[in-house]
Amino acid sequence: MANQPVQTVNTSGDKVKVGLAICAAVAGVVGFYLLAGQSTLVRSLALVAGLLVGIGLLWTSLSGQGFLAFAKEAIRETKKVVWPTRKEAMQITAIVFGFVLVMAIFLWGTDKILEFVLYDLILGWKR
Repeated sequence: MANQPVQTVNTSGDKVKVGLAICAAVAGVVGFYLLAGQSTLVRSLALVAGLLVGIGLLWTSLSGQGFLAFAKEAIRETKKVVWPTRKEAMQITAIVFGFVLVMAIFLWGTDKILEFVLYDLILGWKR
């Protein structure tokens, strides 16, 4: 099942489900703002209900199933990554900071040289 391609054919019913899911999520957000006079709990419940209905509709669509398969595969690939040790991460960070410092000094020096050449030698403004 892991290496089987995901069916990505969008039928009109699938598009309707996605549209309804978007509408449900938007309705939850709109309900949150329209219920401004109500308590925070009521407003939050309206928002969460709209989002849950939207997620539920997406879950049953082909697009949602494709996204779930993609997410599972991404998690599986993330587990295969060899993460650096703390020592390696600190060394890499030190190299990056060192490089940034060297580049900052280089750009500052270049700026000062160009300033001297342009303003003092060419234009003669700083006499």
